[in-house]
Amino acid sequence: MVAQSGPYYPCASTASGKVARLTTLDIPSVAPAGERSPARRAWRFSHHFEILVVSFAALVIEISYTRIISYKLFYYYVYLIIGLALLGIGTGGVLVAISKRLRRASTDQVLFWSLVFSAAATVGAYVLIAYVRIDTIAVWEYGTRASTRSFLMLLVVCVSVFASFVGPGIIISTLFGRKPDGIGGLYFADLVGAGIGCATVMYFVSNLGAPAAVMLAALAMAVVALWVSVRLHPVLRGLAVLLVAGTALLSAFPGALPDQQIDPSKTPIPQANLSASGWGTLFRVDAFQFPGFPNQINLNHDGILGSGIYRWNGTWSFLKIYKFPEDPRAIPFDVLKTPPGQVAIIGAAGGHEVLTSLYYRAEHVDAVEINPVTVHMVTTTFANFDGHLAQNPKVSYINADGRSFMARTSKHFKLVWYPAPDSYAATNGALSSAYVLTESYLYTVNGLESDLQHLTPKGIFVAQFGEVSDVYDLRTTRFVTTARQALSELGVTNATDHIMVAETQTSFLGPVPLSTILVSKSPLTHAQVANFEASVKTVPHTRILYAPGVSPPKNPINTYMQVPNAGLDHFYAAFPFNVTPTTDNDPFFWHFARYGTVLAHYNHRLNGGNREQSIGERVLLLLLGLSVVIAAIFLLLPFIAIRKTWRRLPRKGVSALFFAGLGFGFIFFEITLLQMLNLFLGYPTFSLTVVLMSLLVFTGLGALLSERIRPELHRWAVPILFVVLAGLCVFYLAGLTPLTNALLDLPLTPRILIAFGILAPLGLCLGMFMPFGLGKVAEIADAPREYVAWGWAVNGFASVVGSALAIILAMIYGFEVVLFLGLMAYLVALGAWM
Repeated sequence: MVAQSGPYYPCASTASGKVARLTTLDIPSVAPAGERSPARRAWRFSHHFEILVVSFAALVIEISYTRIISYKLFYYYVYLIIGLALLGIGTGGVLVAISKRLRRASTDQVLFWSLVFSAAATVGAYVLIAYVRIDTIAVWEYGTRASTRSFLMLLVVCVSVFASFVGPGIIISTLFGRKPDGIGGLYFADLVGAGIGCATVMYFVSNLGAPAAVMLAALAMAVVALWVSVRLHPVLRGLAVLLVAGTALLSAFPGALPDQQIDPSKTPIPQANLSASGWGTLFRVDAFQFPGFPNQINLNHDGILGSGIYRWNGTWSFLKIYKFPEDPRAIPFDVLKTPPGQVAIIGAAGGHEVLTSLYYRAEHVDAVEINPVTVHMVTTTFANFDGHLAQNPKVSYINADGRSFMARTSKHFKLVWYPAPDSYAATNGALSSAYVLTESYLYTVNGLESDLQHLTPKGIFVAQFGEVSDVYDLRTTRFVTTARQALSELGVTNATDHIMVAETQTSFLGPVPLSTILVSKSPLTHAQVANFEASVKTVPHTRILYAPGVSPPKNPINTYMQVPNAGLDHFYAAFPFNVTPTTDNDPFFWHFARYGTVLAHYNHRLNGGNREQSIGERVLLLLLGLSVVIAAIFLLLPFIAIRKTWRRLPRKGVSALFFAGLGFGFIFFEITLLQMLNLFLGYPTFSLTVVLMSLLVFTGLGALLSERIRPELHRWAVPILFVVLAGLCVFYLAGLTPLTNALLDLPLTPRILIAFGILAPLGLCLGMFMPFGLGKVAEIADAPREYVAWGWAVNGFASVVGSALAIILAMIYGFEVVLFLGLMAYLVALGAWM
């Protein structure tokens, strides 16, 4: 928010693929009680349908929960969902390998009870999570009852989500382990199911809602349980019918489910005030009105006030009621003085800035908004309320990512306006540190270069941000440093004549200052500076933080702008927070607290007054710690049950290095490529879907192709694969961005096909490592099943931990370093192999 995206987010389907790869080995199978041995039995049922639906359901549950948890808590908790999905499926695979009871049960019994458990657990988990209320700020008030309770409730959420994925893990592992002769068809069905889930989950979330999508996945598993029960006792058939009926009703009437109890720092909306609501692929939007404000419909984004839709009758004179000349939105128009020709508003949301542009008689406004739910509310749901704003001949309302729109348009604009594309949500979210881990490709040097190049000769770029306080002005300072670097990249050696900054103490945002930052590709004229000063005097409670030739009271922005280019590195190092320019390689604009400082003060209590300073980073470190502990408990601790067998397994340490290298390497590559293809595909949802589908398909094909390599060549296969992987890594680091930038003008379908082509060789290569490793460990021990389970558990442990670790490393060093570390992880695996 994969997903964040978010985002945005990596998916458990890749874990499913790893489970599938485990089964390409010819592992001895124990015939369950009541079944004939595999050598004598002719299988009557193929189980393709079962595995297809289970893979579909697992993926839908995971992606849907990333949206639910983003709404209930905050965006950065989606990393917890990713890890829990990987953990649950991996735990299912380990249980199948070490549990005598599962091995003795018939295949249909394992399928039926796993499906019943999964469907019921999915419903129960959603209901339990809905009632649980977590104060994410109180977690850090160490030693208090609220802190202990919130942490325990977070663990309840973890266990609840985890439980939904154990059943699918058991089912997939059971079918693969017991049907080695039909592995090709089963594996194909597994990939098809996960692919269908990738292709449809966003449709379900957007059109049915995330809760309904979760219930639909539970219904799918209940239907399969009914299908399997036909071959079992009639009483079990009745149980399956009841489960199907219950999940079908909840899927059709999700309103019967309890509402999610959201974080106390968010804004719950009384049902009586709710005008409309929609689950989007980026965030849930709730429309409501405050009593006494008939001209405004407020839009909450994932429980935080995000923007507003304003009443309009379509006439210019009506707009006077909003008193725009006294609003900080007037500043860019006052600086331009004459009505702008073309205006681009990136993050148009409900259209307040569009109305401002029309008030100042802009000739045409391209209003770009990424969230389709918001666009639908403006264009359709409340079209009569907003005077059919989107249908106005001077307005084009465009549902697109702002960065992608600017990269493709051939237009040049007099005004490019970022009215904080996160709008009020950026301000309100900042109060709870909600955006700290959000990757924003709008606020990067690369993005601003593109925006400045789309200005007319006298055009200006404007960004507005709400601040938590005016002590450090962190958002404003960081955006100014990023703009200064972008100007430098465009050949501007002295940025002091190209930037102006003002700050307004607003009433509509509460006690929160709003910064207005103006950037010009050409040196600002004396007239523009004079217009800026006059505007600041007109807008109430506004002061200048920086302008050429102006000497305001001391503040961080003015101090920074006086620093010569040669002294910038020293300024960044000495500044109490991280305000270095953000780039596409490290697009974490809201990440201000350095991890060294966070770790040094991790044992210190936090309170509401310093939320922004480290809570997001603390959360990610907490999730990393939870990942380590929970993964160790559910993936490694079960080996106590077979400790005698485990102790005699040879070369456990070396094999652990191999499988851990694969786990870390795979997840590092996956997360990095999700980010690197985000701009090219033009929308976070497309990046998520395309990258996951591509890796699913091609890692699966790679695993199947590995079977065709003769055993005597296996020793050299892994070194050759590493050489190929190193070459691909060099291409992704040096050639991927130039290639995708050169092809940005292509329509979406060719870009999707190109992305598949870019990822195909990587998937084929990565898909071969795991089967070779599992095959090798199965040969060197007298307990191949247990040794394979050990390798799978270590690999799963690394994948779970790596999903959080990759983001921490990206925030510190950038995604390119994470990609390189992924290659180094495979180098460790190569060393263990040799």
